[in-house]
Amino acid sequence: MLAKRIALPTPESDSFDPINPDPVNPINPRMNELPQPPAASTAVAPAWHTIVLVAGILALSIHSASSFSAAHGPINRLRSYGFTAAMEAGIFAWAVVGLRLKKISLRSLLGSCPLNFRSIARDLGCALIFWITSLMVLGSLGIAWSGVEAALTHRPPLTRAAGQTGQANQAGQAEKAAQVEQALRPDPSQLEAVRALAQLAPANGEEIAAWTLLCLLAGFVEEIVFRGYLQRQFISWARGGVGPGVLASAVLFGAAHAYQGARGMALIAVFGALFSLLALNRRSLRAGIFAHAWHDLITGLTLALLRSTHVI
Repeated sequence: MLAKRIALPTPESDSFDPINPDPVNPINPRMNELPQPPAASTAVAPAWHTIVLVAGILALSIHSASSFSAAHGPINRLRSYGFTAAMEAGIFAWAVVGLRLKKISLRSLLGSCPLNFRSIARDLGCALIFWITSLMVLGSLGIAWSGVEAALTHRPPLTRAAGQTGQANQAGQAEKAAQVEQALRPDPSQLEAVRALAQLAPANGEEIAAWTLLCLLAGFVEEIVFRGYLQRQFISWARGGVGPGVLASAVLFGAAHAYQGARGMALIAVFGALFSLLALNRRSLRAGIFAHAWHDLITGLTLALLRSTHVI
């Protein structure tokens, strides 16, 4: 019985395409279809397109801040969610137009995102660790901000009053504890801002469903726009400088949340820089999209709970 002859790929057969002379992967042909991400020094859109996008983001931020501060009485949350979703969709559509002008695929901005259970679970784990670590960093910065703010406002030192009464060390320690508590106590303007934000939190099942969809949309769009489009564009303008690109995208991300005040914008800018580091480390936006979406979702639900229990 004759042995069967096994046909191996040769340059003239399987591994060579006379129409497309580029090398072909005979083992996994789908690998040949994956888009290659643009180089760090390559612009992802024309400069004028990015300028229009940045101006639009800043204009929308200023409009949201003015509308937010001028709002009085009950808020139509569903209408507010719909308006925000429309803005997110418009920004996303404009970013896609810029990519098309440079013939860069949207998928290339996402980075490596294999659709298998192990890869998705790994990104979910990284997102969870990143989120917890980021909250610790932001919490520490928030406490430091309050301390510096207390020092700059020259709050009266309570320990001096304790010394004038001639009390013992126990009284002095009590006054020091009271002084620390006063320094870390939230500023009334901050409490008002939190109460105003809580008015946007969902209050019933229909609003919770709408809020969840909005958070999923915002997590996807904002990571694509800020950590995908803008960060790579700023890096290309900096001739491959990652630091300036991360800083510029983080500052713009903070400026896009003007309705949260100076403190909120500063902390959100730091949050944006942390998201940028995550994207660079993972070489993908997927983990950041996960963390971004559930951060917004949990924040809104937490504010809703605090409002319903009359804590704020």
